[in-house]
Amino acid sequence: MPRIAQADVDEVKARTNIADIVGERVSLKSAGVGSMKGLCPFHDEKSPSFHVRPQVGYYHCFGCGASGDVYSFLREMDHVSFTEAVERLAARVGYTLHYEDGGPAPETSGRSRLYAANTAAAEFFRSRLLSPEAESARAFLGQRGFDAGAAAHFGVGYAPRGWDGMLKALSAQGFTRDELTAAGLVSAGQRGVYDRFRGRVVWPIRDVTGQTIGFGARKLYDDDQGPKYLNTPETPIYKKAQVLYGLDLAKRDISRGDPKRVVVVEGYTDVMACHLAGVTTAIATCGTAFGAEHIKLLRRVMGDDSAAGEVVFTFDGDEAGQKAALRAFTEDDRFNAQTFVAVAPDGLDPCDLRLQRGDQAVRGLMSTKVPMFEFVIDRKIGSFDLGTAEGRVGALRAAAPIVAEIRDALLRPEYERILARRLGMDPTDVHAEVRRHERRRRDGAGAREQQTTPTASSSPAASEAATTVPVVTLATLPRTGDAPLERDALMGALQYGHQLDAELLQRAVSAPFSVPALDAVREAIGQVPDRQRPGWALQAVDSVREPYRGLAGELLMAAFPARDEQGARASATDLCRRLIVRGLEREKSELLGAIQRLPADSDGARAIARRLVEIDSERQRYNES
Repeated sequence: MPRIAQADVDEVKARTNIADIVGERVSLKSAGVGSMKGLCPFHDEKSPSFHVRPQVGYYHCFGCGASGDVYSFLREMDHVSFTEAVERLAARVGYTLHYEDGGPAPETSGRSRLYAANTAAAEFFRSRLLSPEAESARAFLGQRGFDAGAAAHFGVGYAPRGWDGMLKALSAQGFTRDELTAAGLVSAGQRGVYDRFRGRVVWPIRDVTGQTIGFGARKLYDDDQGPKYLNTPETPIYKKAQVLYGLDLAKRDISRGDPKRVVVVEGYTDVMACHLAGVTTAIATCGTAFGAEHIKLLRRVMGDDSAAGEVVFTFDGDEAGQKAALRAFTEDDRFNAQTFVAVAPDGLDPCDLRLQRGDQAVRGLMSTKVPMFEFVIDRKIGSFDLGTAEGRVGALRAAAPIVAEIRDALLRPEYERILARRLGMDPTDVHAEVRRHERRRRDGAGAREQQTTPTASSSPAASEAATTVPVVTLATLPRTGDAPLERDALMGALQYGHQLDAELLQRAVSAPFSVPALDAVREAIGQVPDRQRPGWALQAVDSVREPYRGLAGELLMAAFPARDEQGARASATDLCRRLIVRGLEREKSELLGAIQRLPADSDGARAIARRLVEIDSERQRYNES
């Protein structure tokens, strides 16, 4: 495949604001001059450690270490090739690419073709909604309160009843049958290849960036032997456990809300009804239960780093809705935001509620929300006769495991009291039952860990090695070379890290230390995602691997050489700068050796020369600070 001219690669990157690309998937907020931060999309976290610097077009996660430019971000997130990433951004900014052989842009393949096929299919379905055959589809939408404008806003379309209407239309546009099959748009059977969606109302399912990746379709005709709802099968670009319908439309209002609120409904028409009624943060799953991957996706969009946000589940009041709430509850502690359940009067879903009682009733549904824990507890005890002693005891045994799952040490006692009031029982008895279930859960987890974790006795060599590792303390550390700098820098980091510049500290502890024991402490400090949170230093010490944990505790408690707190802060900052300069000097030394082995006019030598200039500039900046 012809290569894109490097000048074009650089130009597209220069014209693209990396914060816009990252911001389509991660809620970013200011993190100081020239920096933005949010929850990392590459690993699960509850405190934001993912930083973006638009001025330099770079991102870095201080939690997992992921970093790169806008191209690497797209490659990691969407699993596209480098060429596809450049082409996608070029199309976004309206830039015409040139290729090294001087020819026209080659036809892309792989995932880009799947996106293109889904986009073409969405347009095909949308256009067919206006055809005479689609009268039943328009009637279906009209009966649910959706006019042509609503259909257009959500891209709703119609799949003709024939076997190959879409197949022929997209084949005429140059898509192959293999591509349409890979996109989940056609199926293969005894009659050959045919349209997957036929005689149905069709909703395009888009990812958080707005690209169409699949479809959901509802049958309209009695002679349709298929399921009521039919979705795109799993494809390289459509994973139903990682997709939320309507998130592309809702993300802006979600991230800008105060408080930030997500409303989780059950179906496509419910999302439409909520948005049209003014609840523009509504989303829904796509043919699967709400689960852990959905939570990760939502938390990144919400910037879920505090308890100020709200996630409201609007389940039906029937048994299926209750089970859905219970499933969501099992993942509840993955949210920092507060979780609620709102059930409409008479168990109506948002679509029916809007039809029967209007937009105001849908908006008012939010005022009926109750905390998720409370909802689950009420459903657990609802089947017991609380007028009898046996009923109350049975209800307590059913609900206690729910309360025992609450990790928040301040929240759990509140729910113990709520449960005691619901049951009319002594709070002491409720507390005892909750504690019993907590111990059972903890003991079970410990037993499972023992079954999966090898013991020291299982490896005689390891056991012998463990007994011969000497105990390392401050007193036994070397007093020559780089050891004093590394020791004092770690003392300053552990004791005053919350007062230091986060980026400076992260960079200072990002490179290995020369003393293995101090390097273990450095590594633990670098892995703490939020060093502004009270207690972070203890968390760092606790995570230091043995036999160096005791040394970490000494570093935390030792007297730091400074006259006062202001001086300590200044000294700790200076030590961080010295570590960074040391790293730059090491890099410069390596590059000076490397450049000697390259031709002077080679790209590699020029790149190293540019980096050497950058290093000198960085060294000067840190030395003068």
